[in-house]
This record gives sequence, structure tokens and C-alpha cells, in this order.
Amino acid sequence: MSRPTVPPVLEVQNLQMHFAARDGVVRAVDDVSFSVGRGRVLGIVGESGSGKSMTAYSIMRLIDAPGRIVGGRVLLHGEDLLEKSPEQMRRVRGDRIAMIFQDPMMTLNPVLRIDTQMIEAVRAHRNVSRGEALALAREALVRVGIAAPDERLTSYPHQFSGGMRQRVAIAIALLNKPDLIICDEPTTALDVTIQGQILHEMQTLCRESDTALIWITHDLSVVAGLADELCVMYAGRVVESGSVQRVIETPRHPYTQGLIASSPSRNRRGAPLHQIAGSTPSLLNLPSGCAFRTRCAHATDICATTPPLSQDDAAGRTWRCFHPLHEAAMRGAVIHEEGSDG
Repeated sequence: MSRPTVPPVLEVQNLQMHFAARDGVVRAVDDVSFSVGRGRVLGIVGESGSGKSMTAYSIMRLIDAPGRIVGGRVLLHGEDLLEKSPEQMRRVRGDRIAMIFQDPMMTLNPVLRIDTQMIEAVRAHRNVSRGEALALAREALVRVGIAAPDERLTSYPHQFSGGMRQRVAIAIALLNKPDLIICDEPTTALDVTIQGQILHEMQTLCRESDTALIWITHDLSVVAGLADELCVMYAGRVVESGSVQRVIETPRHPYTQGLIASSPSRNRRGAPLHQIAGSTPSLLNLPSGCAFRTRCAHATDICATTPPLSQDDAAGRTWRCFHPLHEAAMRGAVIHEEGSDG
């Protein structure tokens, strides 16, 4: 007997977000689709300007003019967030969906004590006493590994290190036990030791609380050990998606291969790092067809037309490329790279 299909916590369908500029329209998010289930981690990777953060802000409805969501659906447990009023979205944010930013000071008010900020975050969504809210705040600090929580609650943000501030920001995100947490490069500015601790804690918390997690980063090595599924974005579009293991071990899109080859962990000591040729094109002046074709060694004339979305139903893989890389060819490329002295 087959097991029933569990619906995703979040399903993004053909999301489009544009900026109206003097010289034209910037398609910052261009027909993006993905989903993430309960207790699962979705990684979104790509270079700066690929549309990762704009996708997150669009989901949260945090886009200001001249930005505008022009199409698609964002379904949270089947409810379209794009149809909700601003007041309804204020009730959703911080309660059913939480977001952790790269800079924790975007979350923390520098002139308020930590207990004041955490109590307000709880009571904005729950009808509880100040004492009950304080108890929840203390519990959240303990969950993210902050020692002496009672002392820390009476402190101000400037009295914390960068890693501790980020832990507090994560604790605030966890306060109301959201269905989904979106993390926008929250460990980029931290040292490697603290980064590793926070990654481990977030993965554990996600599994224990059955919370869906979206982790946005430019670093493939971060999501390799964290995520279950992976979306690779380039110039506002998802160019490849699938399970993190399959995407990293056998990439189909040349851009994904370039990101993987650029990772220091895949190169021998002393060997120069691989670089993707050229630079990300301006979203105001994208090349026709595949946006990556001007930097791609595999490009041909057909790449001047838009590649269709290809899908491997058996493996759950999707990609947009006329010349997808194949497993056998990639095995040869990896062996050559790892066996080379540079």
C-alpha cells in the first residue's frame, strides 16, 4: 500500500518580480518555482545578483516600489500569500513564516534590551502574559546554545559578539514555532567555527521541530551538508534543481558545474581555483535565450533561444539547458581535475 503524499509547507509557482527602471524593466525574479516540505531543508545558491534574496523578499511580501510582484503564486499550506492584505501579511510574518538576515542588526533594535525585543515578538502574535512570553524567550535562547540566558536577556545587542547576535536573531525566529524559516546568508559574516555550530543547530532544530527551512547562500560547500534539495539560480531564474546529492555529484547545467569547480574543497592544495569566465550580465541587458550562454563553453547557436524546462521524473531533477552535462562526462571531468597538478 502506497504512503499518502504529504503536501509541501511552501509551494512557489512561476513567481515573477520586476523593478521598473528608467532604462527598462529588471526581471529580478523570472518564473521561479520550487517547494519545500515539513522538516526539509531547501538550499538556494547562485552568484550575487542571481535573484536569491529577491525571491525570499517576494515570498515575505517585503518588496517596495519600484519593485512589484507581477505574477505567480506563493502557497503556504495551500493559501496564496500574494492574495493577502498588508495587515494579514503582518500577522503571517514572524508567526507562520520567519526570516533570518545576513546582518543580525537588521533584526535587532540596538537601543532595546533583548528581553524587551523577544517579549514583543511573542505578544505580537500570541495572547500571553509578559511572564509567559519571557519564559518562551528564555527557552529559545537555550535552544540556540546561549549560556546564562537570564543574564543575556537583560543585555543590549552591542554587548554581544557577531555570532551571539546571530544566535539571538535565530532564537527570535523560533519564538512562535513558525511553519517556515527563510535564512538569507545568515552565517556569511561569521568565522568558520561559529558558522559550523550554527549550521548544525539549525539543521537539528529543523528536524526536531518539523519546520521547513530555506537556506540562501552563494557557498555550495555550506548547503552540501545541510540541505535536502537544491535550487541553482542565475539571472533571476532557476537553472537546475533536485536533491542536493544528485545536483552536486552529477550537475546537468554548465553553470552548476562551474560553481562546484570553484569550491576550494574540490581542488588540491596549491592548485588554482577554477573561475567561471566573464561576469554576471546586467538584468537590464540580458542576452537572448539562455542568459548564461555568453559565459558557457558549451554554447551553440540554438542557445540564443530560450531553453525549455527539462525534467527527469525518476530522479526529481529539472534543468534549463540545450546541452546538459551527462554523468559519464562529469565523472571523467572530476577525475581529470582531481588528478591534475594544476
